[in-house]
Amino acid sequence: MSDAILALRAAVQAHLVADTALTALIGPDRIFDEAPRAAHGLYVVHGEVEARDWSTGSDRGCEQEFALVVWAAQSGSSRQALEAAGLIVAALDQVDLVPEGHALINLRWLSSRLARETRNGLPQVTIRFRAVTETL
Repeated sequence: MSDAILALRAAVQAHLVADTALTALIGPDRIFDEAPRAAHGLYVVHGEVEARDWSTGSDRGCEQEFALVVWAAQSGSSRQALEAAGLIVAALDQVDLVPEGHALINLRWLSSRLARETRNGLPQVTIRFRAVTETL
């Protein structure tokens, strides 16, 4: 299952990095696997993922629910975080990605949640997606 997670994560990352509207809003090189230390401005971090077996009698498959988190580090702008989240949803909902070694069956937006970080009060938007892949 981890190969499906890593392949989908890489495909999502590549797709978002190439999105000119998102890059114009958050800046280049602002999508991370892990939260960077002392980051300023808007950035996106891959969040939690839950994977389940989605195999059929003839094909190995993986269903994933994963999150991307938009952080408004030091800007404090929930509006900008929501704008970035909207661009991410528009870029990924029902898109046809090509994860290496896998076929993407579907990718759908599930939910978005705006909250404030308890330690510093900065806004974050957690965007949840569901994807199903089959091993090639």
